Amino acid sequence: MLRTLRSLLRLVVIARTLARHDVLGAFEEFRVAPAVLWLARRVYPRRAASLPGGRPGQKLARALTDLGPSFIKLGQFLSTRADLLGEQLAADLADLQDRLPPFPSQAARATIESELGQPLNELFRSFDDTPISAASIAQVHFATVAGEDGGADVEVAIKVLRPGIERAFERDLELLYWVAGLVERTQPRLRRFRPVDSVRMFEQTVRIEMDLRMEAAAAAELAENFAEDPSYRVPRIDWQRTSRRVLTMARVDGIRLDDRAALLAAGHDLTEVLTKAAAIFFNQVFRDGFFHGDQHPGNMFVDAGGNIVAVDFGIMGRLDRKTRTFLADMLLALLARDYRRLAEIHFEAGFLPAGQPRDIFAQALRSVSEPIFDLPLNEISFGRLLARMLQLTEAFDMPVQPQLLVLQKNMMMAEGVSRRLDPELNIWTLAEPLIEAWMIENRGPEARARGAIQDLGRTLERLPRLVADAERLASDAVAGGLRLHPDSLEAMGGDAGRNARWAFWIALAALAVALLAV
Repeated sequence: MLRTLRSLLRLVVIARTLARHDVLGAFEEFRVAPAVLWLARRVYPRRAASLPGGRPGQKLARALTDLGPSFIKLGQFLSTRADLLGEQLAADLADLQDRLPPFPSQAARATIESELGQPLNELFRSFDDTPISAASIAQVHFATVAGEDGGADVEVAIKVLRPGIERAFERDLELLYWVAGLVERTQPRLRRFRPVDSVRMFEQTVRIEMDLRMEAAAAAELAENFAEDPSYRVPRIDWQRTSRRVLTMARVDGIRLDDRAALLAAGHDLTEVLTKAAAIFFNQVFRDGFFHGDQHPGNMFVDAGGNIVAVDFGIMGRLDRKTRTFLADMLLALLARDYRRLAEIHFEAGFLPAGQPRDIFAQALRSVSEPIFDLPLNEISFGRLLARMLQLTEAFDMPVQPQLLVLQKNMMMAEGVSRRLDPELNIWTLAEPLIEAWMIENRGPEARARGAIQDLGRTLERLPRLVADAERLASDAVAGGLRLHPDSLEAMGGDAGRNARWAFWIALAALAVALLAV
């Protein structure tokens, strides 16, 4: 009861802010806590004249900024849900500026000393009290540390969590779970979006982002993946000056990836820069299955050598091999305009529920895919195409795939940067040779043959155990009779797929031989 009352009071404050920014309409459609929304309408019947207008998504972005750090992060999280919000609203939230006034440098100093257990002047040779950036979760200061073996001082960037951010997040998280539970109980049509699971995913994302050791680990893993590739640089982590609330890494310099004028003035070849960016994106997604989850231009720079430098690794995406294979097969079927095969791939991947008509789904896929083939190459947006495919989830009662939502958001960001640098260029055509090579290696006849051999090898490795089991069964049969329950047969058939089924027949044959030998 106390939790409900606390959530209602917080919800009233939120509704007032939404009403003041004239964005209640979208929430009224969901019919959640209608009494609270009605009250907010009475308090703020119309948008304050002093506030700017704009599209609903732009108004919502400003309202979320006013509501504080947790809601800024929520807006960024929702920007991946084009399937739920629509393309334009999701795009407006993707532009949400994660900038807040800085907190006092004294608080940053206190956090650093408390977390690292040493006075600041023993940790750093110099420390700039003016933060270079301040966001909802943390702010960044520049500093220097002593060089190794008496060498020159090394410039570093220090990320420090905002004071009290964890407590504020816990308070808002309680409200979000309450609202999500209310939606699931009262709005059956919205249950397929799994509101509670979505809040749980949001919680996991932000908790990882608030543990700066996790960000340091992500940066280190990404650097390891590109250790042999000079075209992509990740700042070196200073683990001795890193903790849960403090992250220290090498300072980087460069030009923002989307600053066309500055890149040209510095003499960079834009096609070469975009070619590197396309290859980096492809290698992260397909080769490694581990990619930077927030690749907006503010996190990507071009250094003096024309290489890409990344920062801010709080949000990362992962794709397992099964999902990467699904994406490759999907792309092959799409390029062949084989929509029936495309529907089958969705079914095989478990994305299309068994009861849904595949022919109708194939027709729906054709309806969203065919329009792109009539466009000039430079206007084709695979990010938008993926978003439209995700929107089909509602019509066919398909579960939402969170990993693809993060990928789609980053594809849209990559395409946006590409078009700002060169409107006549499509970034995905630059990665085409890599895509073809990866598909040949992983989905071609040789790859399928390798997979079959590996499956056979794994089965042969289990053969001695199967024979031993068969001998034990034979012994039991001789001692007291052999009885196999139908459920046991079903389990044997279902646990390991085709290999297990024919391995079971091998076991039965071995059992027959053993019985004959008695």
